[in-house]
Amino acid sequence: MEPQLEHTVADGVATVVISNPAKRNAMTAGMWRALPPLLDGLAADPDVRALVLTGAGPTFCAGADISSLRAPGPDGDPQSLAVAAEEALAAFPKPTLAAVRGYCVGGGCQLAAACDLRFAEEGASFGITPAKLGIVYASSSTRRLAALVGPSAAKYLLFSAELIDTARALRTGLVDEVLPAGELDKRVGEFTRVLTARSQLTQASAKEFANGRTDRDAYWREQARGSGDTAEGVAAFLERRAPRFGWTASG
Repeated sequence: MEPQLEHTVADGVATVVISNPAKRNAMTAGMWRALPPLLDGLAADPDVRALVLTGAGPTFCAGADISSLRAPGPDGDPQSLAVAAEEALAAFPKPTLAAVRGYCVGGGCQLAAACDLRFAEEGASFGITPAKLGIVYASSSTRRLAALVGPSAAKYLLFSAELIDTARALRTGLVDEVLPAGELDKRVGEFTRVLTARSQLTQASAKEFANGRTDRDAYWREQARGSGDTAEGVAAFLERRAPRFGWTASG
């Protein structure tokens, strides 16, 4: 099977699957390049309210395909492509969740860190390994990691290139929930149903604010005034029914 990114959309959730089983779902240059336009299309799809990133089979992603690092190929410099893919994932305007099994290493951990949330199955391993290869980890990726886990934990991961288990990943904030074996898909399904039932207006504005954007307060106030979501939310609460929020990320 050719290395590829597979995707489906069902019940408001887009699922993107990293598929390169012969190399533990390592990302090739072509896969890095394919991710931003795929995300653009899913972001524009009004049926998509949340996105799950996962790996085919028992592994999330073992990193970049090392053979592609020997020299830039026709797809371009792999490290630059990886950073562009990470930034596209971080900029996705709807909630994103990495569902992690097995190895989540190198570029795989880079992608997981770019998601809003990370749920992992017990037994998963996390690591960021440029120090094993003499690679300068991108400044944007380093800052995102440090913001997520704190400077000390980021330095531990980057300086040592050691793998950590789910217990340590949970303590540092690298993952948000750890699930017993066999329970990850069920929990991800439950949680994404929660996400798709909530106000996209609240989620989109909160994502921007949490990510540090400071120049769109007036924009979001205007969106709130015109959306009707607040009135609907209050009415649904008082009437003891599920709300039917109308605002969408496309406007």
